[in-house]
Amino acid sequence: QVQLVESGGGSVQAGGSLRLSCQASGYSYRTGWFRQAPGKEREGVAVTCRGSVCTYYADSVKGRFTISQDYAKNTVYLQMNRLKPEDTADYYCAAEFQGGPYWNASRAWRAWGQGTQVTVSS
Repeated sequence: QVQLVESGGGSVQAGGSLRLSCQASGYSYRTGWFRQAPGKEREGVAVTCRGSVCTYYADSVKGRFTISQDYAKNTVYLQMNRLKPEDTADYYCAAEFQGGPYWNASRAWRAWGQGTQVTVSS
């Protein structure tokens, strides 16, 4: 099972930016970013595949977040701009998608990182 390590979280004011990184221990064809706010279910934020043929975003982050990858480093990034207080959550990257019609179903992913916290203040 591939191991994932997230980094880059922190505290910013609304309107600010952060870039999250997800370092994988090996090859991952498809990598997703999820987030979970206190008291809420984990939700899919973005996903990408090698060659970017399956890049999708949650409606709530479209136009503000960008997912990208560095193949040589086995690293996937999540650039988050124009952050809002409602973006506050623990952010997780996921790999080893098991299939199914919904990339944003957390149960469809087998490998998870430990999470990195993002706090956006108003």
